Amino acid sequence: MPDSASPTTGSLQGIRVIDLTRVISGPFCTQMLGDHGAEVIKVEPPGRGDIVRSQGNMVNGFSWYFAQFNRNKRSLTLDLRQEEGKAILNRLLEDADVLVENFRPGVMARMGLDDATLRERFPHLVVGRINGFGSSGPYRDRPAYDFIAQAMSGFMGVNGREGGEPMRAAPPISDMVASQNLAFGISAALVRRERTGQGEIVETALTNGLIGMMGYLAAEYFATGEVPKRTGNDHPMLYPYGLFQASDGEVAIAPSNDIMVERFLGALDMLSLLEDERFLDNRRRMDNREALREILNRAIETRSVDEWIAHFNAAGVPCGRVHDLRETFEDPQVLAQQMALELDQGADGKVPTTGFPVKMQEAPASIHHPVPRLGEHTEAILAELGLADAERDTLRAKGII
Repeated sequence: MPDSASPTTGSLQGIRVIDLTRVISGPFCTQMLGDHGAEVIKVEPPGRGDIVRSQGNMVNGFSWYFAQFNRNKRSLTLDLRQEEGKAILNRLLEDADVLVENFRPGVMARMGLDDATLRERFPHLVVGRINGFGSSGPYRDRPAYDFIAQAMSGFMGVNGREGGEPMRAAPPISDMVASQNLAFGISAALVRRERTGQGEIVETALTNGLIGMMGYLAAEYFATGEVPKRTGNDHPMLYPYGLFQASDGEVAIAPSNDIMVERFLGALDMLSLLEDERFLDNRRRMDNREALREILNRAIETRSVDEWIAHFNAAGVPCGRVHDLRETFEDPQVLAQQMALELDQGADGKVPTTGFPVKMQEAPASIHHPVPRLGEHTEAILAELGLADAERDTLRAKGII
């Protein structure tokens, strides 16, 4: 496997990240930092590594699930339960800019790296952490996964249909949001360090991230004290807005204000509906949603999804087809935006992965390292630390690397 795919570029070039994270929350954050040029050293337990290495569909013995979150990194195997392993980690931190971990609260302290020690020994270091509920409060020690965070944040409580069970989002959204929040927080802390010379401790939590995304649903609860009802694919505050039935499938239509509603109904030659007492304004359209839905579906089911998309877009009405993932990754807009990439894994072949969501003109994200094999860079990283061949042999014999 090639050691690198291209020279490192990007806004974070020159930033060294020590990555102690595993699974999704954390690895997605450090991958984003690596995409934008940071040097990321992924520290993994010898022998087994990140548990995701053995999960998902395996192709030629290689997990494409793992590949989705671990490009642009080097892999160092290190047993952090042993003193020699902890000593090597401390040496790595001396020259590092960022440490990222997603252990449960207290684990770092048991490794001798509590917050006070980190501040004292590495005052320049930006420490980023992700956990389930935060490091204070009655739930700080509880284990948490995406499903639990979706449930306890209120996120599941507003998804699904009225009268039905709450519904989770299919992607691990709390992990992904927490990772993005942490990448932002780390970047902000690095900017602050340029001004002050001081490091920072940045924390995000799975549950907090989803609560922060509740947006207008939280605003309406704060304003009224009423818990929002589940509305399925309908908007909780606007109508018409949602999925409508064409002759060959559903079309998503999103008239987000009165002007857009007029455009939408005008495109249907149904502006007279706005003179109907039941549909004079948004409040009354919400109260009589089912009656309006029936009228609109009778009109929309007369033509195909493609016909309506062309027609509504020409009229300036936001709309789109509901894609499955095959349709998404074959869509010309997705292809133009390069949101599907291939990683060159050498003997393991080409591995598809999602592209870079943040586009930058002067210092764009890039692939400069393929996904590392477990421990692939251990020898090189330890040599960079100054450990001689004999020292590395001794560490390997003890199972520390």
